[in-house]
Formats: sequence, structure tokens, C-alpha cells
Amino acid sequence: MRYRQFAIGTGFLIGSLLLSGCSQKPVFKQPSVIIDRPILTQRSSSSASFSKQSVPSASTPSKPASLLIRVPFAPQAPFAVWDALHEEACEEMSLIMVHHYLADIPLSISDAEVELQNLVSWEQKHDYPEDVDVRQLGDIAKSFYGYKIRVLIDVTADKLRQELERGNPIILPAAGRLLHNPYFSGEGPYYHMLVVIGYTGDGFITNDPGTKQGSQYWYSTDVLLNALHDWTGVKEEIATGARNALVVER
Repeated sequence: MRYRQFAIGTGFLIGSLLLSGCSQKPVFKQPSVIIDRPILTQRSSSSASFSKQSVPSASTPSKPASLLIRVPFAPQAPFAVWDALHEEACEEMSLIMVHHYLADIPLSISDAEVELQNLVSWEQKHDYPEDVDVRQLGDIAKSFYGYKIRVLIDVTADKLRQELERGNPIILPAAGRLLHNPYFSGEGPYYHMLVVIGYTGDGFITNDPGTKQGSQYWYSTDVLLNALHDWTGVKEEIATGARNALVVER
């Protein structure tokens, strides 16, 4: 996941769908369901606080047409310093974003940098490599933050939507060059991680830490699932990686 970003484009807008060029971020309608804070479930601590807006219940007869979980965003290089540490920090920043959602606390740029440095330092002391797969990241989430985790295997679009409807953002590993993100430099990273935070009828909404333009970044379903591959240990073989993903829970 070694790469830099282009400083191009504009911020994300929520509005009607536009036909856009490859250098523009897709724009979509306001999601029909918005989840602002973690949903209290049987897996969650009984003391956890939460609130929700238009969250579907078990009695809801039909699934929402679109959904967005408001997960705080920060890029993996919060101050745009793309040195060796930050070029390899997509896994850590994905986990940090999910942590701030589950803890229901804001994520500032300065906090993101401090927490990233602390997490990377802890990983180094515990002999984690620069690139980790979802199971290793799950171990980090359990050991560093004390969370519970579930590894999803043979991930499909339906599985992603089901988790999102439960209020669970999903950390997704990817063959980064297959994402074709115009805000990545060159072809993009061989290996990457991002957080899936919502869906529309024809795609998924993500917090992609690989670019400062990554807040609520939309990928089509075909592009995201085609890029979905876990770390294999060899960057050139990433497109053969398993279709795994990670759910982190309180």
C-alpha cells in the first residue's frame, strides 16, 4: 500500500447522481437511512450509549434503498506527510476510524496523527509486519483496543449490505490498483485497506484513507468486489487473495 495522492478534485457532495469524468467523485442522493452512532446490540456492552436516525428494525418489511453510517474520517497521512510510515498506514487508519465510530468520539486530524503513531509503535513492539491481513488486523483490534472481531469470508455484496444494516462498518482489504481511484498517484497501491460505511443501489460508500478526498467515497459494486482481496504476503499476487473482510464490535 505504498503510494501518494494527487491534490486534485473537490470535496464530496451529497446530491443527485451525476454523469462524471474519471477524475471526479461520483455524487449520490441523500441515503434513505443514516446511522449516526453505534447501535446497541447483544454483542455490545450494556453500558454503551447510542443513538440512531431512521435505523431499520427487525420488523421492517423491506431493506432500505440506501444507507450511510457516519464513521469519522481521516486520511492515513493526516498532515499530507507521505513518508514510509504513512505510506503503509491504511490498515491502521481504517481501524482508527472504526474505533472512533464505536467509541462515539470525533476524530480530528491532530488526534488521527497521534493515534496512528501510537498504534504503529505498538505494532512494531509486538512484531507485526508493515502489511497485515484482516485476521492480523483483528488481533490488533482485540489486543490494542479490546474489541471483539469477526472475519467475514467469501464476501459478497449481500453480506456487506447485511452488516451495514446492522450498523457495522466493514474494514475491507483490496488490490488497490483494481480500485482505479483517480486520487491515487500512478496506478495506485498494490495492497490497500478502506472502510465500507454505506451503500446505494449500484455501489458502496467508503471512507478511503488513501486520499484526503476519501471521505464518503463511492465505488461501484463491480469495482469494489473485483478489488476485494486479502493480503497474500506477496504484493504482486494480491489479486489472488481471499475475499475476506473484518467487522470490529464492542
